[in-house]
Amino acid sequence: MVSRMRNHLNITIIAALILGLLLAGCNAPGGQEPTQGEVIVFVAVPLSGFQANGGQTVLGGVRLAAAEINRSGGLMGYRVVVRPLDDESDSDVAVSQIAEIEEALQQGEKVLGVIGHLNSGQTLAAMEYYKDMPIIVVTPTASEQSLSERGYENFFRVNASDDVQAAVDARFLAEHLGAQRIAVVHNDTEYGRGLAEALIKELALHNAEAVTNIEVGEGQGAYAAEIEEIQAANPDAIFYAGYEIEAPYLRYQLVEAGVDLPMLASDGAFLAATIDEAAGAAEGMYVSAFAPSPRNVADEDWFEAYQVVEYRNPDTYSVNGYVAMQVLAEGVRKADTLQANQIATSLQGSSVKTLLNELKYQNNGDLTDPQIWIYQVQDDEFQQVDW
Repeated sequence: MVSRMRNHLNITIIAALILGLLLAGCNAPGGQEPTQGEVIVFVAVPLSGFQANGGQTVLGGVRLAAAEINRSGGLMGYRVVVRPLDDESDSDVAVSQIAEIEEALQQGEKVLGVIGHLNSGQTLAAMEYYKDMPIIVVTPTASEQSLSERGYENFFRVNASDDVQAAVDARFLAEHLGAQRIAVVHNDTEYGRGLAEALIKELALHNAEAVTNIEVGEGQGAYAAEIEEIQAANPDAIFYAGYEIEAPYLRYQLVEAGVDLPMLASDGAFLAATIDEAAGAAEGMYVSAFAPSPRNVADEDWFEAYQVVEYRNPDTYSVNGYVAMQVLAEGVRKADTLQANQIATSLQGSSVKTLLNELKYQNNGDLTDPQIWIYQVQDDEFQQVDW
């Protein structure tokens, strides 16, 4: 999951950018219009409901990468067509939408793969079907460790897994913040529970401990009882494993209750909404992230191109969507085919150049050197922490 940019482009500037991009596409070095037909990439993320913003930022990143690929001649001469699937952050919905992918395959459409899902729960549910389909799956953000332990041959991710995040976050809490007694709070998803469990184990390696372990509901908004439990445990820091739909409200109510402790939230809260919805209380809190903020890795041209495609500013997960599409495209180029099994083989054990520099894959779809970034909210912006 970048904070808000303050200056919005007006209609005239947007129109000029659109024209500029179209001209750039026509005159791109070595670029030609795709002529072989279409290849489909489904993007399965929440596009409505309480996590719509996170899904929309991923979709925006994919769309920008696809637009750039098409301006350079497409993939093997095929135009990349992005088709969104709204999983509504619901595993049953995610599984039900697989029928649309199956129908496209049955009708003879060239389906390259799926970029998704945003959450581990939906990814776990859908992979039981995707694994037997002739497609490549690249998740932009799903981090549950078992995803890469189930023998899937067509699964890849551009982010670290929960065990990596837990190790980094535990070290940050214990070594950088000097915390030894941590109140661990997590939501009731596979992601929240798994990350909290992994963090508690990692804390012990740093002579620190979880003095309480509290589960809250996904999307919960009131935390009076939980705050009383936190206060009773007398921690010196708080760790939250959950989403941007809970973290700002928990943070606000902690501050209102006079709980003035360092707080580190997990990657699920690395969205502008964590700042926007906390009514000023987010200041000073930390968030770990699976990718750097766009403003730390992308230039102004990238921002402007994104705004043309999406008519909005990029947010933190826009990078993940963009990179996931880059990985999928590079797999095609390496394999020199649209056949999923050959694309998977070409990615396993190989390196891929992306906006996040070079990514190298293990055979199980995990990165060989996954990274975690730490940010702190300063002046209503996510600022990267050097530590």
